Amino acid sequence: MSVDMNSQASDSNEEDFGVNSEEEDEDDGVDEEVDIPGYYEGVASDVEQQSADSFDPEEYQFTCLTYKESQRVLMEEVNNVAAALKVLPSVAKLILVHFYWQVSQILDRCKSNPSLLMSDALVQPPSSSRLVTAPQSLQCGVCLQVVRRDYLLTLPCQHYFCTACWEQHCTVLVKDGTGVGISCMAQDCPLRMPEDFVLPLLQGEELKDKYRRYLFRDYIESHFRLQLCPGADCPIVIKVQEPRARRVQCSRCGEVFCFKCRQMYHAPTDCATIRKWLTKCADDSETANYISAHTKDCPKCNICIEKNGGCNHMVSGNFCWMCLGDWKSHGSEYYECSRYKENPDIVNQSQQAQAREALKKYLFYFERWENHNKSLQLEAQTYHRIQEKIQERVMNNLGTWIDWQYLHNAAKLLAKCRYTLQYTYPYAYYMESGQRKQLFEYQQAQLEAEIENLSWKVERADSYERGVVGGEGDLSASDRGDLENQMHIAEQRRRTLLKDFHDT
Repeated sequence: MSVDMNSQASDSNEEDFGVNSEEEDEDDGVDEEVDIPGYYEGVASDVEQQSADSFDPEEYQFTCLTYKESQRVLMEEVNNVAAALKVLPSVAKLILVHFYWQVSQILDRCKSNPSLLMSDALVQPPSSSRLVTAPQSLQCGVCLQVVRRDYLLTLPCQHYFCTACWEQHCTVLVKDGTGVGISCMAQDCPLRMPEDFVLPLLQGEELKDKYRRYLFRDYIESHFRLQLCPGADCPIVIKVQEPRARRVQCSRCGEVFCFKCRQMYHAPTDCATIRKWLTKCADDSETANYISAHTKDCPKCNICIEKNGGCNHMVSGNFCWMCLGDWKSHGSEYYECSRYKENPDIVNQSQQAQAREALKKYLFYFERWENHNKSLQLEAQTYHRIQEKIQERVMNNLGTWIDWQYLHNAAKLLAKCRYTLQYTYPYAYYMESGQRKQLFEYQQAQLEAEIENLSWKVERADSYERGVVGGEGDLSASDRGDLENQMHIAEQRRRTLLKDFHDT
């Protein structure tokens, strides 16, 4: 994956506002991250060929910005809009927020009807209701106290209130975490208050700093090409040229997330679908609790068994962990147990029957989603064993890191492919029946078959390494070549599926 990280956020002396520290952590029911750090980096070049099929559909250019760098990006656009519209920078910021910082759109609208632009952005009232008048009374419209004329303040809407009421209004909203959204106190008046109107009304530097933090948060969150890193207390901002649901990683805290929704990366499933799926999993968690035991009865001897590796091929009975069917019947290309066989006559049956069928379908996909998550955790243990073994061999002068790196890369690539496979199941669950779903299920099955082959080869290499006494011996050249060839096949299957279906 190609990444542009011009800013590494290494300046520890830079002031940052820690915008994420002011907000509560959200728990959307997302599973814990796999403990294989950076398995997207440093592997692709080892498995791709320099040809047309080396295209990576996940390639995405992004830059990690510090707080000061983000401010420079924002202020450049603010100054451009302020100069074009002949308004103060504080007003330009409100206009930019309203239009998601799409400067070209703002400038185009400014040429045709600047007054409508300003009223749409809630920085001035519509021209039909705009009357520039002095206050008719010295009485505040909120507290009803009579005050001196210079104690009455107003926005362009000409709603006059006393300074004390404005102060209390702004203080309460800032303490509640409001930034850009502070508006006029008059009923049904939506005009926004620019920051140079609000700041003098706030008492104390601590409150003013909070307000600045909330403003910065709102500016970044409204910008269509910027995203705050969701990492705890991380001030880094991710900048992209084209906003898409793609994988980005913070250069400071290492947080990996989807740029578009700031949740865990979820290709090929789109942001709206993964939200629906995670909500459904949370709502139906009690129904699916029995699956979490991760135990099944062996179809050969009926003894309760538990999977202790990532591979779904149970060698002892030569059967599939998912469907408990004969492993040989899966075939070399098509994984029947990954495809849900819907009842075509279900629409003609009773509501109870339809409800049972809906639950059966959900549990089918949920079990496979959970199984691959469990496999990721088990394969993470294999990865760490391989890491330790490589370190031991290098320390004992039994080869260099480069000699053993192929095992390290194989385990990382396995996690990368299985992570993608896990997120194919929510995609398939919500997909409508038809030829496109059949193609998706075919490619999903091919990917799953190659991942299981790769998983078995990685576990075999790990078992072989652990079984060697004193560190002597090595996998044969043919075994190593077979493993590297399987890596290439699995990655190409993954890329093919993403190229055809990850189009958000």
